[in-house]
Amino acid sequence: MMCTDKTIGYLLLAASISLLISYTILTIVFEYPDVLRQDTAVVLTKFHAGGSSLICIWFAFAITGTPLIPAYILLGQKLERTATWIRIATNIGLVGLIVQMIGLLRWTFVVPILADTFVHAADNATQVSAVMSFKIMHQFAGVLLGEHMGQLFTIAWTVLISAAFYKMQQFPKWIPISGCLSAGIYLLAQAELFATVISGFPVWEMAGFIGSTLWLIWLLIVGIFFIQRNKIQ
Repeated sequence: MMCTDKTIGYLLLAASISLLISYTILTIVFEYPDVLRQDTAVVLTKFHAGGSSLICIWFAFAITGTPLIPAYILLGQKLERTATWIRIATNIGLVGLIVQMIGLLRWTFVVPILADTFVHAADNATQVSAVMSFKIMHQFAGVLLGEHMGQLFTIAWTVLISAAFYKMQQFPKWIPISGCLSAGIYLLAQAELFATVISGFPVWEMAGFIGSTLWLIWLLIVGIFFIQRNKIQ
């Protein structure tokens, strides 16, 4: 039992720290996510200028969440006797992870081709085509899969797991409460996605950054808690 607790803790710790580091690197070298609010031509040009190193950074960012897959499964197995909804929560969480990974991997396997086509285009028509292709791919793989479905499923998983933590009464109450709080702020980021298709939709631009950062810190705290606990029944 103790071994399982430590395994869950180290997996959560590894994933949250890796994601924070890779995300921070992207904000420095690619101005992510602010760059997405710029003109598509600027995005493609900056991406092409980043070269192979930027592609590798995006790949690292996409796969650094992989430790969360076994962590979710082990955590689900540990908590399934605590609450009837845990198996559903685990499946929801896994789906959220997978679709977010698919969305992020577009930056490794799709965007480089579009950026190269745009920068080396021989005519304006080719550039327009590359821009439109990027917008469609970004809207589908990024907005719909990665950010909408991925984030919603992650938010649902966080709330359900936090409820199980609260029910167990073996966690400090602030842990499940802070989990729900981070999920609530993260949920507000969905407004920015609807703003891409509904003109004038109210948006809090910092919701995504604050919500995702708080969520990663919450994962970090949960991981440390599992490592330090002698036994969680």
